[in-house]
Amino acid sequence: MKYTRLLFFIIPVFLLVACTKLEEKLNGEVSPDQVAGGGSSTASLLKGVYDAMRSPYQDQSRFWAAQEHTSDECIGPTRGGDWDDNGVWRILHVHKWDGDHLFLRQTFEDLGGVIYAGTDMLRFNPTAQQAAEARFLRAFAMFSMLDGWDQVPYREPGGDILQAPKVRKGTEALDYIIAEVNAIMNDLPATPVNKANKDAARVLLMKCYINKGVIANRATPAFAAADMDQVITLADQIINSNKYKLATQYFDNFAPNNDVISTENIFTAENIGGSSSGNVRSRWFCTLHYNNNPGGWNGFTTLSDFYNKFEAADVRRSQSYPGVTNVSGIKPGFLVGQQFDQNGVALKDRGGRPLAFTPEVKAIEIGTNLEVTGIRVIKYPIDYNNGDNSNNDYVYYRYADVILMKAEALLRKNNAAAALPLVNEVRTKRGIAALASVNLDQLLDERGREFYWEGMRRNDLIRFGKFLQPWQEKPTDDPKNLLFPIPNQQIAANPNLVQNTGY
Repeated sequence: MKYTRLLFFIIPVFLLVACTKLEEKLNGEVSPDQVAGGGSSTASLLKGVYDAMRSPYQDQSRFWAAQEHTSDECIGPTRGGDWDDNGVWRILHVHKWDGDHLFLRQTFEDLGGVIYAGTDMLRFNPTAQQAAEARFLRAFAMFSMLDGWDQVPYREPGGDILQAPKVRKGTEALDYIIAEVNAIMNDLPATPVNKANKDAARVLLMKCYINKGVIANRATPAFAAADMDQVITLADQIINSNKYKLATQYFDNFAPNNDVISTENIFTAENIGGSSSGNVRSRWFCTLHYNNNPGGWNGFTTLSDFYNKFEAADVRRSQSYPGVTNVSGIKPGFLVGQQFDQNGVALKDRGGRPLAFTPEVKAIEIGTNLEVTGIRVIKYPIDYNNGDNSNNDYVYYRYADVILMKAEALLRKNNAAAALPLVNEVRTKRGIAALASVNLDQLLDERGREFYWEGMRRNDLIRFGKFLQPWQEKPTDDPKNLLFPIPNQQIAANPNLVQNTGY
């Protein structure tokens, strides 16, 4: 099997989030009286909530796969005996999943792990800021679960762990998330970006409001003017703070030292090179060929139709990057055609043929060229100094998203004239010509170019009404696929969960 799962420390409370009723006595559980308010133990519990975020968001088979492999910008082809994994990747791309899909189940459970950990931490007398951070991380995971499954199991702090979790659904769940984020805003810190902070909360609220009509009706969403006004107001609060600007070098946002050099990251997961890291390295290992440097798993690629949305001058498409290109020859962005090492020597595949990545790729590859089909994607410049524990902080929210969400809200209010300079601000910074006019289809394409490989594409395609359309290696599909099925194991354990329509 060609995917790698990072194993984090596991504590009993995280196991509860699978909604399974535990019969054994939890003799190791700590009582609130044993934890001093705001002390080191409480800080450790909060760190545990942050650490719980790593698996669902940084592992290549969890939330990222649910957002990317189900879209028009990523495919995981089976290459002979490699990457078959019982068809789990192909099933995601062609939208043929069911309630037993392994990765979707694990994603649901891992997101539940963050929700439970955030709730449980509140029992232990945290400071106001610690409680706000835990509640933000919980709301963040709740929004991800709501986006995918439309149902969010939850427990009240101190609730009976032997009782099935209650469930919030649809608009009720979204309203709860909005209320939670507003309630904690004043207690969140302004910095740093690698922790829950006020601007991260504002971006989460923007995502709630811009998707409010989608949550209410994914098939035919309506975008209320009042909701779009909320998006614009929140965006202006961030823009007018003058804390952020679009990065001069696009890939600085994802570099091993992005915590220092990025000017636009708003919320990231801290990864400490060589000692404490999530699985951010999977973003390059899952796509690079065995004979690249580093040798990857020769797996995921983008699709040629998506790649062709980029203009040749677009710096997001490909660019030399110090510390990477001079070490290995790899240019972050898209790898297509003959590959070279840092000395200009042409690389070969394992059969001695030219290592030349082709735009063409199929869901199942056979023949002599199966190792080289598909354009490879490098969004995070490779950390060559820290081995598996890479130093690149994982990016959740960026300033470019604030700008383009504001532009989208203006477009949905029929104010294209005000949206256009915002879209062009991003385009010109990325080295391409300004548009003369802009519509929603053009904006979706711009979001694709700006946020490829960042785990946003499924959400965008649904909001723009494109998710059910056919694309390469995927036919037109069933409207039920606008939601994922609730995992069958979860339904068996929690009677408050109800299977989504059509499954």
